[in-house]
Parts: sequence; structure tokens; C-alpha cells
Amino acid sequence: MKIESWIFGAGVFFFVPVALVYGFLTHWNEWVGALGILLVGGLAGMIGGYLGFTGKRVGMRPEDRNDAEIHEGAGEQGHFSPWSWWPLVLGLSCAAGFLGMAVGFWIVYIAAGMALVALVGWVYEYSRGDHAH
Repeated sequence: MKIESWIFGAGVFFFVPVALVYGFLTHWNEWVGALGILLVGGLAGMIGGYLGFTGKRVGMRPEDRNDAEIHEGAGEQGHFSPWSWWPLVLGLSCAAGFLGMAVGFWIVYIAAGMALVALVGWVYEYSRGDHAH
């Protein structure tokens, strides 16, 4: 993950100067663009830092080595549930939340409740014990 962390980490050194140049070119009259570009730089830094820490914890992957064989990357890559309905419910509740910001703010409260239920359902989908279903 060293390459990925360097790519995202370099985004900080690109987006922060671009935000400053953007601010100077607009004479700091348009704050949304400069702030948005700064936030993109911060997000790139957070992702690069996360990938750097994860890369130190996990170690070298076959993708990181030049002498790796294709079969070294074979096997299970993680646990995914293709039949889960919770991501759809969470996406619909987020869409309802954005609709509520445009139409009426009372919809945001209903959407937040739906999102909370969907997030808890998705997290505890495979739990065993007291919370099993």
C-alpha cells in the first residue's frame, strides 16, 4: 500500500497550493471553491495517512513486489454480502435526507432515523449471540 499512500499523500501538496492560487485569482471573493479545494486536500491527506498506517500494519502485498507471481494474490480478499438489503436502505435514507434539505427540513429528521436503523442493521447483520436475528 506504499504506492497508494504516496499517491494520496501527494494530493495534499497539489490541492493546497491550488486552493491558494484559486483564492488569489478570485481575490478571495468566492470562498466556496477555495474551501472545497482545501477540503479535498485534507481528505486526500486523511486517506493517504490511513493507507500508510494500514500498509505498515499489513506488510508487503504481492502488488507491492516486482517479483510477485499472479497466484500469490489469489484467494479470499474479504467478506462481502451480496444479498444484503441494508446498503439500499441506507442509500435511500441519505437520498431522503438530501431531499429534506431541499424541500422541507422535517424530512431530514425522518431520514436520520431511517439511516440510523439501516446503519445498525448493516453493522449487526452477521452478529451472533444476543443480537442475532
